[in-house]
Amino acid sequence: MRLGLKLLSIVTSMAMLLILLGGALVTKTGSADGCGDSWPLCNGQLIPDPLTFETVVELSHRLVSGMSGFLVLALCVWAWIALGHIKEVRPLAFISFFFLVLQALIGAAAVMWGQSDAVLALHFGISLISFASVLLLSLIIFEVDQKLDATNMQLGSKMKKHIYGVILYTYAVVYTGALVRHKEASLACPDVPFCSNGNGWLPVDLNRWIQMGHRFAAVLTFVWILAAFIHAVKYYRHQKNIFYGWLAALILVIFQAVSGMLVVVTRLQLELALAHSLIISFLFGVLSYLTLLATRHTHN
Repeated sequence: MRLGLKLLSIVTSMAMLLILLGGALVTKTGSADGCGDSWPLCNGQLIPDPLTFETVVELSHRLVSGMSGFLVLALCVWAWIALGHIKEVRPLAFISFFFLVLQALIGAAAVMWGQSDAVLALHFGISLISFASVLLLSLIIFEVDQKLDATNMQLGSKMKKHIYGVILYTYAVVYTGALVRHKEASLACPDVPFCSNGNGWLPVDLNRWIQMGHRFAAVLTFVWILAAFIHAVKYYRHQKNIFYGWLAALILVIFQAVSGMLVVVTRLQLELALAHSLIISFLFGVLSYLTLLATRHTHN
């Protein structure tokens, strides 16, 4: 029984990643209107004709989201029954399914009635919460805590503040990144590190302010994660979960920054843009695990 649950958790986690990447692909390729204003049908048809590139991208994203919904539901029910005695399982199961349904409803509303860019930017963040919850469920199913001896871990108040602060701040930065995409402001500032290296570095319009605001917020994310990692090096080297968690977060935030700069330098190369979305998903997953640990353990 546990083997089947483990396999389901792996498949479901991968499916949630595909949802995140699919949503980013839809936005990056301008395929949001690939199925017109029809939902759940595509251009009013079960199998749309003609099948343009935009239609295939949007329809594929819908199909993956639909199948993932059944996988998440199955995982939540199974985990609830098999591991409901673990205090985090039931809340995580509820959050996983609730936020998946919520992001689907926002997506459907955007197709049928349209939404502002500010509302559409929430879509990726909501999917990210569902992914992180599924990932945490999977880690619990695989008994990661027992393998890393997390049950005997203690955290000081400063480390907890780092963990809670960084994940909340990172989520806000994710929103600014999604807003950049939906505002089509990815190349509003064509240079790095300043908006325009040759013509003054201050933004001169809204899209450029959004772009530079996201960059500045991302830099602060790196600085905060670096500070938390240094604190972990000083006081938590013996606690593998915390030390390696912050090390992974630091490596991922560096990769995230590099991929973001390369997206601008290469003028929105699709593979790099998708990598940018993938890396932030992994980073948020790591921060979510640290948050799970912080909610469990006592002050030292």
